[in-house]
Amino acid sequence: MDEVLPATLQPVLRDLYATCRVRPTVRFADVRSWEERFLWLHAPDGSGQGIRLHGDGDAASQTADFADQVQEWAVEALWQEGLPAVWPHCPMHPDTHPLSAAVVQDKAVWLCPHTKKLIAAIGRLQEQEG
Repeated sequence: MDEVLPATLQPVLRDLYATCRVRPTVRFADVRSWEERFLWLHAPDGSGQGIRLHGDGDAASQTADFADQVQEWAVEALWQEGLPAVWPHCPMHPDTHPLSAAVVQDKAVWLCPHTKKLIAAIGRLQEQEG
């Protein structure tokens, strides 16, 4: 199996590495179906979560879907490390809720779920200190 990360996943992982205090180890799963591929995100404690990679849908929708799946992993990994279980943080409402992945005008973006204000394109979150 080709172990190059799909272009639709790369922006999500860029945001994760830039803004999350827990960094995953990424591994591809050995699956028999070419219609579906999986990769695993492993936390420092060894736990892992599968991320489903599929080829259907447009790139923006795939990226937003990946962002939702990676967000689930990040929240769990942060909680396991005893850190606030919020990723990515909403800059409008610090420490209250994470941003939501969405597709707006054919682009994958992070939105504040309360105001629906666009915060950044997925892949463009700014690095956070700490």
